[in-house]
Amino acid sequence: MALNKLSLSVNITRPLLSFSSPSLHYRSPLVRAFCLLSLGFTNLSPYFPSTTVYVQSQPFIPSPRLRYTIQSSAKGIHSSGMENNPNTVPSIVVYVTVPNKEAGKKLAESIIKEKLAACVNRVPGIESTYWWEDKIEIDSEELLIIKTRESLLGALTDHVKKNHEYQVPEVIALPIVGGNDQYLEWLKNNTRD
Repeated sequence: MALNKLSLSVNITRPLLSFSSPSLHYRSPLVRAFCLLSLGFTNLSPYFPSTTVYVQSQPFIPSPRLRYTIQSSAKGIHSSGMENNPNTVPSIVVYVTVPNKEAGKKLAESIIKEKLAACVNRVPGIESTYWWEDKIEIDSEELLIIKTRESLLGALTDHVKKNHEYQVPEVIALPIVGGNDQYLEWLKNNTRD
């Protein structure tokens, strides 16, 4: 196998990731995994100084564990890979931001009551920076992480729009391409058809 020399000249005066706790002052595991699996780098320092690394040239062979794919369709998101289990349905995770804890609790409970989702996680303490009416806005918000069937996205979006305080509420869906089969079966069984 041939080795190709790859030179990286990156001049960074401060760390890309910094944490207040000394025990957490290390390279992110995701960065390490990306560098190792995608690029083959194993000797990057925490601050990415100028360095020379060697990368082995080899053809890409996908892992059997990467059997899930994400496909787009004209109707929207389509998750595949779960079709092998007849007890699951194509599922999604939906992000919705709300202005405060009370609004989040009220909206989450109404979504569950209507069986538009099997689970809604409420994540407090996020800060959003965005454009609104030609200026930058910065607001404290709460994030709802909603797990539901792909087929319920339209009904869920309509429900959020009718029950949300914002003029233009965030409703963003991502496909679930795999996971714990028992959880995905539970998701199917606890949402409406």
